[in-house]
Order: sequence, then C-alpha cells, then structure tokens
Amino acid sequence: MMIDTGQTLVVIRGGGDLATGIVWRLHKAGFPVIVLELAHPLVVRRRVALATAVLEGGIDIEGMHGEQAPDPAAALEMAASGTIPVLVSPTLPSTLSPTILIDARMAKRNIDTRIDQAPLVIALGPGFAAGVDCHAVIETMRGHSLGRVIWEGSALPNTGTPGLIAGKGAERVLRAPQAGTVRWRFEIGDRVQKNDLLGEVGGAAITAPFEGVIRGLIADGTQVRPRLKIGDVDARADVTACFTISDKSLSIAGGVVEAILTYFNNL
Repeated sequence: MMIDTGQTLVVIRGGGDLATGIVWRLHKAGFPVIVLELAHPLVVRRRVALATAVLEGGIDIEGMHGEQAPDPAAALEMAASGTIPVLVSPTLPSTLSPTILIDARMAKRNIDTRIDQAPLVIALGPGFAAGVDCHAVIETMRGHSLGRVIWEGSALPNTGTPGLIAGKGAERVLRAPQAGTVRWRFEIGDRVQKNDLLGEVGGAAITAPFEGVIRGLIADGTQVRPRLKIGDVDARADVTACFTISDKSLSIAGGVVEAILTYFNNL
C-alpha cells in the first residue's frame, strides 16, 4: 500500500530526547508530527529534546526546528508547514485525530494511553502490553533487544539502573539529594573534573562523579523532588554527543518506523 506521509498525522506524547529521535526520523520521512508536553518539562538532555521549546519558545536540533504551539489548531498548521509544534497538553486534545499515536513519555507505566485512541498506537518501554494498551511496544532497554518491535506482550521490566556508557552506569546520573530549586554553575557541553561543584539543590551541593563532559542538565531554577534525575555526565568526553541525537534514540526511532510501515503494509 502506498503511504501518503504528508497526510498521515502523528501525535507523540512526550518531548524528551528519546521522543525527539523518533520525531526526527519521522520528520525526515515526511510525516507531520505534533508533540504533546507538560507545562514544566523535567527534561535533562535539553539540547536534543523538543520539550525545550516549552522552556525557551523554540529549539533547533540537527536541522529540525521545533516551536511551542499556542493551541491545537495552530499546531496542525505548524505541522503541515514542516515546523515541529510542541503543544502543552497533558491529555490528548479531542480536536486532534492522529492516524498514529505514540506514547514516548517513558513513565515506566501506562498513565492513560488506550489502544482505541488512534488506528495505530505505539508505546515505548515497560508498562504497556501490546494488543491490550496499544498495538505495538518498542523495547527501550540497552542491549540486544533495543529498538525491537513487540506485537504481543511487553517490553523488558524496568531495572531502575541506567545503562552503561563508557563503563559508567548509575554513577553517571546526577540526582537531587533533596527537594528544592536547582541552581547550576556549569552548562551542557562543559568539561568537568571529578568533584567539581556543578551546582546545588536547595543548598545541597552537586559534584561531578568523575572526569567527563556534562551531557544533560535539568533547566536552572526547576523545583525538584528528592532523587529525581537532574543531570548526566559522560565519561567519553565527546562534546558533540551533547548536541546530537543518541544511538539509543535513533535505534528506538527505527523500531517506530518499522512498526508504522508494518501497519500500513498489512492494511
């Protein structure tokens, strides 16, 4: 079956870095895409996340431009023009009728996604059952199954442990030591040494766990709860990796594209 990508609306819930990789691939393939986000995104990899459009009004990521949209009608117009609209909407607006709905919020549970919300509903990671909550689930855990499409069953369970990058796992993730307001002394892309004072949360210090590059930081001034992920240090010390879509994101995006093409080929 021929696919008229320009007339196939995709709505993706969540504008984090993994969701952004999906949008980037679909945008390059000609699909109009609308991103739904929260009013106060807690995104860490802000330089490669469309959620940053809510924080800054707009963002450019590898040739793709995203802007905050004021309402669903404007979002539809922007999507048709090639700009990626980012609409603040915690729920799926009734005025949007996507052919494809993607839950990329990475909540590790199903918040409110239903299989009847679109002809094709795709969900990322654990918390969803293909054939029950959605039509397809995309594996998000690093390893041999990353990016695979699951048509029956669920993704691997959440381990709560970040995947290894350059031999660093849990230690590469910066977490809030207590509730409070985040204040940073460094920016994404800065090189740091072990024990450098990166910032503070409510007066409690955040220090660099090892030498590397700051890959992600939650927006300065954000109110956070204890143990929330607020930053990421990359031991590879590759500054360009802070500003380009990750291999994990592109792998997951490939799975989404496969699921979409499989759906249309089976019509």
